[in-house]
Amino acid sequence: MKLVIHGKNIEITDSIRKYVHQKIEKAVSHFQNITNEVDVHLSVAKNPRINLKQAAEVTIYANKNVIRAEESSENLYTSIDLVADKIANQLRKYKERIQNQKTSNPIEETIVDTTTVVNDLIGTRTPELPEEVVRTKYFAMPPMTITEALENLQMVGHDFYMFHNVETNEINVIYERNLGGYGVIQPRKNILSIGAS
Repeated sequence: MKLVIHGKNIEITDSIRKYVHQKIEKAVSHFQNITNEVDVHLSVAKNPRINLKQAAEVTIYANKNVIRAEESSENLYTSIDLVADKIANQLRKYKERIQNQKTSNPIEETIVDTTTVVNDLIGTRTPELPEEVVRTKYFAMPPMTITEALENLQMVGHDFYMFHNVETNEINVIYERNLGGYGVIQPRKNILSIGAS
């Protein structure tokens, strides 16, 4: 198992590195057969208004899936303890889900509500991009069903998940709706107007 440690606004000392290896390796020890790589990001917020200044984020690449957990506290070692417990629980759930899929019937596809798309989403507003890109992430995007994308969304703990839809061969985004449930964003097909001269 490959374990990589990154730091932001913090020097990764030998004692920190040793503590991370000890805690994270223990957390994933029962799941090494499904774990390919573990990335650990440790950071310290320099903003004095942020109470929980020291964060630990763990991303595990397991059999073409991504499992992610993040915790923050006032102490880096506490954050590492909390994220190790959280990632161990998520790995246990992931392994149970895989075992259940092997023994149960095939998963039924989720029905997606295909409501009418509004032509102009931004109205009179001017679209603006951030002044600078502060982080770039790359990840594998194997083709998957909407149900598999939903499962991955729940594993990474984000509000949305981008995926390669196996049925349409397009890039889609599944997201958690504010009013409950989930939605899927799909690219709109270009429609040619008929009878235009």
